[in-house]
Amino acid sequence: MTALNTSGWVEEAWQQTVAKVNRTSRRIGAGFPHASVDGTYKLEPAYWWTAGFWPGLLWLLYRDTKDEHFKAIAEQCESQLDQVIADYYKLDHDIGFMWTLTSVAQYKLLQSEDSKRRALLAANLLCGRFNVKGNFIRAWNPWREGENNAGWAIIDCMMNLPLLYWATEVTGDPRYKHLAMEHADTVLKHFIRPDGSVYHIVRFDETTGERIEALGGQGYAPESGWSRGTAWAIYGMALSYHHTREVRYLHAAKQAAHFFISQLPEDHVPHWDFRIPPEVTPYRDSSAGACAACGLLLIADEVDALEADGYRNAGEAILHSLYTNYGAWDNEQEEGLILHGTSHYPEQKNMDVPLIYGDYYFVEGLSRLKGHTERFW
Repeated sequence: MTALNTSGWVEEAWQQTVAKVNRTSRRIGAGFPHASVDGTYKLEPAYWWTAGFWPGLLWLLYRDTKDEHFKAIAEQCESQLDQVIADYYKLDHDIGFMWTLTSVAQYKLLQSEDSKRRALLAANLLCGRFNVKGNFIRAWNPWREGENNAGWAIIDCMMNLPLLYWATEVTGDPRYKHLAMEHADTVLKHFIRPDGSVYHIVRFDETTGERIEALGGQGYAPESGWSRGTAWAIYGMALSYHHTREVRYLHAAKQAAHFFISQLPEDHVPHWDFRIPPEVTPYRDSSAGACAACGLLLIADEVDALEADGYRNAGEAILHSLYTNYGAWDNEQEEGLILHGTSHYPEQKNMDVPLIYGDYYFVEGLSRLKGHTERFW
């Protein structure tokens, strides 16, 4: 893959992003956007799993611009999550997504003791979801009467583990890291296939820990290749290697990365699932591309120079295509930054629309290409 000249387009994309978010933040404010509907981001309750991505995006911009407007909104979003902790019943495995991009981000940038306290409380609550028989962090809760998902684990949770690694780093208590690694090892054993594709959901017996079956989840089928799930594996495993230096996690990140890259279409932005029959609409999922790009850039940072260029070039190619082919920069009727995300095809929810996590990972990727080395994760 030919290396891109990033010096020009990255700065151009960054300035376009800053300008657009300056506009959209006047309407969104300290809300919690999830998916864009007819050009306007629908705001979800503070307990929604995507609550961290908007303030996380604002913290990325603040780090570079020092714009107090971005900082103020991000702080307001974080403070609203205090009620989510107090309510408790709405909390699930996505505690990491929510408090890593709010409280950990603010602590890393501004050393806020309140943010540190919030993030440590969140880390302890996440540890409370660990199943010691199956060695996994439980996904979700029984949202409907009679539902039993007590033995479910999902690939997405790899991105919640950095909250636990961070908690060990700031407290010196190894227990958080121990739990994170146990979950990551369960993912290695039960989620990642030999070709690098992944399962979305694996169901275990919640009492014995025995693996029962894989479920399709947000992919087309149990044995298909859900692209965002592969992206969670790439970035999540790379982050686990970054925090532990255990080579098995780096190997898994590479394995998933090679599968992902091999399945990309000509414009480098993935379809929502890599294994769908011809009659199924091949929507793109720009959010999967943006997340995978961040993971590929991290792998490039962690391997030797002989390997690094391949991963870095692949990540840059995705981000460049998202900017040039999927961006909504000149569309003032669209609040999203990046078009053509697919949230949940099996449930026909939020298909072919901008998604806040796609926007977030795109901005994080740009920030990396601009030279910012510290991650919130």
